[in-house]
This record gives sequence, C-alpha cells and structure tokens, in this order.
Amino acid sequence: MILDPTLIPVWFVIEIQIEESDLAMVGKQQNHSSPRFRSKSPILTLSLFSLSLLVIVYTFSPSVSYPNPSHKTETSFVASLEQLLIHRAPMLTSQVRDDTVRGESDDDDLRKLDSMVSESPGYPTGFPVKVYIYEMPKKFTFDLLWLFHNTYKETSNATSNGSPVHRLIEQHSIDYWLWADLISPESQRRLKSVVRVDQQQDADFFYVPFFTTISFFLLEKQQCKALYREALKWVTDQPAWKRSEGRDHIFPIHHPWSFKTVRKFVKNAIWLLPDMDSTGNWYKPGQVSLEKDLVLPYVPNVDRCDAKCLSESAPMRTTLLFFRGRLKRNAGGKIRAKLGAELSGVKDVIITEGTAGEGGKLAAQDGMRRSLFCLCPAGDTPSSARLFDAIVSGCIPVIVSDELELPFEGILDYRKVAVIVSSSDAIQPGWLVNHLRSLIPSDVKKFQNSLAQYSRHFIYSSPAQPLGPEDLTWRMIAGKLVNIRLHTRRSQRVVKGSRSICRCDCWRPNSTASNPLSPLLP
Repeated sequence: MILDPTLIPVWFVIEIQIEESDLAMVGKQQNHSSPRFRSKSPILTLSLFSLSLLVIVYTFSPSVSYPNPSHKTETSFVASLEQLLIHRAPMLTSQVRDDTVRGESDDDDLRKLDSMVSESPGYPTGFPVKVYIYEMPKKFTFDLLWLFHNTYKETSNATSNGSPVHRLIEQHSIDYWLWADLISPESQRRLKSVVRVDQQQDADFFYVPFFTTISFFLLEKQQCKALYREALKWVTDQPAWKRSEGRDHIFPIHHPWSFKTVRKFVKNAIWLLPDMDSTGNWYKPGQVSLEKDLVLPYVPNVDRCDAKCLSESAPMRTTLLFFRGRLKRNAGGKIRAKLGAELSGVKDVIITEGTAGEGGKLAAQDGMRRSLFCLCPAGDTPSSARLFDAIVSGCIPVIVSDELELPFEGILDYRKVAVIVSSSDAIQPGWLVNHLRSLIPSDVKKFQNSLAQYSRHFIYSSPAQPLGPEDLTWRMIAGKLVNIRLHTRRSQRVVKGSRSICRCDCWRPNSTASNPLSPLLP
C-alpha cells in the first residue's frame, strides 16, 4: 500500500526524529558511555518504531477489520426484540429530535406544514424513500413490546382454534421488523432504499409505529378497542395526516383482525396486509386494493434451509406432496377438507393435522425438508404462513387459493418457484397428484434452484438485509408515491361541486371462477 506523506501523523514523524537523534547520540558516545546506556537506547528506539509502525498499519490498512459481534444478523423475533428492549432502547429515546405534534394540532400547524412542503421539489427524487416515523406515546409502542416480552413464554394462551397466541404475533410481526430497522442508527443500517427523516416537510411517507397485532391478542377486548380509538385520534390530529387525508401514511395492519374496529376511518392510508381477501369476510368492499395497499409475507414459522441444508436434504426428499396443519377452516379454507379427503392415503403423499406450537414447528420443518412439493391451500384468509415456510424450506409450493394476492409481485415472479392451480382442478379425483408426477426432473430442478435464490426475500432480520422483505417493502411503496401526490394535490385544489374522485368501476374480479360475462369483456 502506498501512503500519502501528508497523511502520516505528526507524532509519527516526531518519534522518527527522536529515534534518529538517539542513534546519533549512541554513535558519539559509544566509546565513553556506560554499558547500561548502550544496551537500553537501541531497545527503546526499536520499541517506539515498532509501536508506531503497528499503529500506522492499523490506521490505513483497508484489510484490517474487527467485526462488532453486536451487529450480527438476527432472524429470531424474540431474540431481536430482547436485544432492542434491553440494550438499544435506552439510547434510542434521546437519539432523534423530530417535530411530531404531541397534542392536538390546529389550522396554523397545517398551513405551516403545507407551506414548507410546497417550497420543496414537487417531483419524486427516487431512492432512498424518505420516511418520517411518528414519536408516538409509549403505550402504543414500547409498552406493547414489553408486554409481549414479559408474557411470550406463557404458551398456554391460545386462540379458539388452538394456535398459540404468541406464535401468531410472531408470524405477523412485520410491524416490528420494519420499525426496528428504521429507528436503528444509520451506521448500523444496510438498506439504501429507505432513509429516516426528522422533519415532516422532508418526508415522502409517514410510518405509524403502533403494534396493532400485539394489542389485539394480549389486551382485554374493551381495553384494546379503547387503545385503538386513542391511536386513531392521535394520528388523525397530526398536521401531516390532515394535509393528505392520510394517503401518505403507512399502517401495519398485518393480522386481519387487528385495528378492525376503527379501520374505516383510515381507509385512505396505505395498509400493510397479509392478503386482500376479496370475499368480504375481513375487509369491507373498497377498503383495500393493490393500487393503494401492500401485501407483505408472513414471518416464516420454520428455520431457513440454507445452501448446505438444501444440498444435504436433496437425497432425502422422498415424499411427493406434504401438508401439516388445520384441515377444517372457514370461508375459502373449506377447500382444505376437500383436498384432505381427496389426497388421504395416496402413495408418497402425507396429509396430517397439526398446530403451530413448538412441536408443530419441528414436525412441519422436518416434513417440508423431506418433500418435493408442499400443499399451500387457502385458510380462513386466502393466504397463510405455510407458503413462506415452504419457500424457505426448499419445498416447491403448490398453491390452491383462487383469491390469493402475493407479496412483492411487482418484483418477484412466483411462477418460477411455485405450482399454481385452480381449486376446481385440484379437487378432481387424481388430478393434482398426476399433475405433479407429470413434471419432468429438469423442471423440478429449475423450481428448486429458484427457491434457493428467492428464500432471502422472505427472511426478516435485524439489521434488515438488501433484497430482504423490508427492502422489497420500500421498493414497492416507492412506486406508489406519484399516485399519492396526484390524489393529495387534487383534493387540495378541487372546488365545490367537482367530482370527489375519478374512479373506474369496471375492474375485473380477481377470481379463477368462470364468469358468464367473460365473452363480453375486452
């Protein structure tokens, strides 16, 4: 390595000069200096020179690095949460001084914000997306995280269908992973697609850090509803909300039951959802859409099968088709019972009942790693965590869910990693197994190779990784910015008597069912 002399520290030059003078002195006094001086001075000189050389090499060498063990990538929700609450939270509280309005805002606050935004460039600047995180009261954020942390070992707490509540919270914990990345110091972050800003006029989007799933499952019903109302009032009182009517605000509402009692009041906002569920069982007509909202993957229940695991498990994948889970579900999930009856007892097919507890996790993980294909039918909603469990396990998903919307489909092509079939075909006697057996080995290998590449897109982590789900979330949201600004500015300039919104009511339904009007549609 070549060093610029101007960069060499002054102390290094001084020490070199001292050492040279010492050597000269030694030369002059060699004949009449004491033996003690002659033996010590060269040793001192060499020691100083060695120390200086070590320091200069450490300072300038790019190859010398000392990794910080606290910055390792953590994919466990429980472990990451504990690290944040115990070690990082005390430093985070005083780190950022933003301009969140703590009380009710008035028209002056709104006019001031609108004036500052108007002075900024009126066009999107691309990456990174600039996100403002509200500093909400702790009862909406840290208090709920502590509540989970202090109770997650109580696995006896289960839902009506027997699923452990805390496991459900973990698989819907997208709100935690996005927030944990955004509040981290920039020196510890790895994403280039998004940056946190401290002033509202600089923001493209506003993130609402309210843990709606934790509050739904761990608070008493009336207490939860009251907290939802408080959160709603707190957010809608903000000047930024009033300015855009919430269009540029992001609400993590990943469990279909969470925030349900007040969702109609934030229908303009961007919702982060597990799916769209056009059946009307979970979302009212007009509440959700691909244009406005974003589908995010569940947090996988099983561990990722990395390259070494995929190589070792390849010869053990002797099961053709695997499913472990609840066979009796509601709504679109009724397909499960039909599939179970059709596939029960078929050679090389395993269909078993199971839950999402710790024992269930290990059984599902082992079964998926021993199978070529994993059955992923609809549940109570069109989606389930099973799809993402299969992907990270290297097991080719067989999707049987006619109303399913998939995460990041503007970026990812699921035809490369999954077999997608209609419900009507799947329940025909013998059809599904024959279809899977008809796939030639080279096609199966292509699926498996794509799964190995795609699995990284579904592993939430701290710090968040490039091309991980957090990164793809912001890349997808960035594409919504122009349309959000269009509707925000239009709403600010329309006069009395204008149409409130220009809407197309002839969108095709998302369904594989036959439509008697199909010949008439373009």
